Amino acid sequence: MTSTPFVLPDAALQRFRETLPPDAVHVDQADRDELRDPYWPAGDRTYDSSAVLYPSTVEQLQEVVRVADELGVPVWTSSQGRNNGYGGPSPRVAGSVLISLRRMNRILEINHELAYAVVEPGVRWMDLADALEAEGGDLLLSVPDVGWGSIVGNSMDNGVSYLPNGADFMAPTGMEVVLADGSLLRTGLGAIPGNKSWHLYKRGLGPSLDALFTQSNYGIVVRMGVWLMRKPEAMASLHLSVPRNDQLGQAVDIIRELRMSGAIRGVPGLFSFPILAWQFPELGEYMGGKGALPEEEIQRLADESGLGRWGVRLGVWGDAPVVEHHVNRIKERWAEIEDSAVTHDARFTREQWGPFTTFGDKINGAAPMLDMLDGLPPGIGHLAFSPVVPLVGEQVQRLEGLLSEYVREHLDGNLSAAITVVNDRSLIIVVELDLVMGDEAQVRAAYDSLRQMVEHFGKLGFAEYRAHLDIMDIASEQLSFNDHAYRRFVEKIKDAVDPRGILSPGRHGVWPAAYRGGKAPGGR
Repeated sequence: MTSTPFVLPDAALQRFRETLPPDAVHVDQADRDELRDPYWPAGDRTYDSSAVLYPSTVEQLQEVVRVADELGVPVWTSSQGRNNGYGGPSPRVAGSVLISLRRMNRILEINHELAYAVVEPGVRWMDLADALEAEGGDLLLSVPDVGWGSIVGNSMDNGVSYLPNGADFMAPTGMEVVLADGSLLRTGLGAIPGNKSWHLYKRGLGPSLDALFTQSNYGIVVRMGVWLMRKPEAMASLHLSVPRNDQLGQAVDIIRELRMSGAIRGVPGLFSFPILAWQFPELGEYMGGKGALPEEEIQRLADESGLGRWGVRLGVWGDAPVVEHHVNRIKERWAEIEDSAVTHDARFTREQWGPFTTFGDKINGAAPMLDMLDGLPPGIGHLAFSPVVPLVGEQVQRLEGLLSEYVREHLDGNLSAAITVVNDRSLIIVVELDLVMGDEAQVRAAYDSLRQMVEHFGKLGFAEYRAHLDIMDIASEQLSFNDHAYRRFVEKIKDAVDPRGILSPGRHGVWPAAYRGGKAPGGR
């Protein structure tokens, strides 16, 4: 779609300055570059912005959007803007005005009786977790791998967290949304003034709209309910090994049945040996930048380290006898995998809750952190190809083989992947593509490979669960059933709710009518 940069009119900039405090409007390149993907080539301005705005209230944001709508200025919104490796807060249309919601960071409500909170988009996982702890620590927030991101922002991109409420978009409920004309919408029962069940019931009367605002450009979510869980009587944090690669399918089938039986309630993660190896300096150094290792060498390292070809991280929560029963059941089933092992088995009671020392214990204990970022080698970035796959061992095993073959042939590497079991019936395979940020040729080659993977595996029926800024159009192109009926439908919605096409044009391949001719309004 359009690659023509938008040129911000002086009149629009002046209006934004009249709307916001002086410290909330930034146009200098250094300030704008604080909100760009650090994993994009530094000298490439393809996804550059023209200004960054930091509203701190809903009213300020509404007025900014009204100005943008009146003058036809494309805006690209982020919450914390930490979605690095997927484009971060950078805009799809160069020259767009970035709206950062970092200053809209209030926790509006914590309800202990019904176990939910209500937050603005600038609230990070760490912020809400700290607030819950300060209020007595009886409630837990399902957390992701990195705690510095926005709860709202992660949810709006279908992001994953790992406790039971992290499964399949269970936690978010009830939104307040700024629309393209600056008006305010409340979804679900929030449409009834003063309704007490807004953040308790996921539907309403008539069509349910919450999901309409995920991975879309129909509105800007400024308030969201998030369900919490009570701190249980006991928690077990487990790590299990899968010794050989050909046992991956068996492991997947066991996890499916344990999930369906209720023994596993959270979101387990399976990690290939190259990812596990980064936790150990001697192995991490050996695995990185050495080219593809022979299968026999990978297996030798997996055996000698005791890590296995795949490692599984999961938690069990509940009353103490229930936790013991489920842990025993998990171990019984896992013993069916020849030579497998339980490599970590930690137990915590409500009275012994933290501080946690291992990464897995922190995740299962709802303690958001930055350990994953701290563990990245200097100068290394990442991209990800992330298809959704049925939770069936044979299908996962087959795709793993295809992915391994592709990575070995085209990238001269070994498959580095994390598998997230997002519900009882499907999983996401996140294939990591490492970037050596000081080597622009290598970085560009990795982006080329990502584009090729999306097309190659799209033809085999595998679709991304979220797309990097640079491949949004390519990923959208794969959704081609009935002459792209899906695209035509979402474009009709876009044109109806945002006639001037100002809200995040091109997000996940959804372009407004004004951009479909290939030239951005106001562009050169």
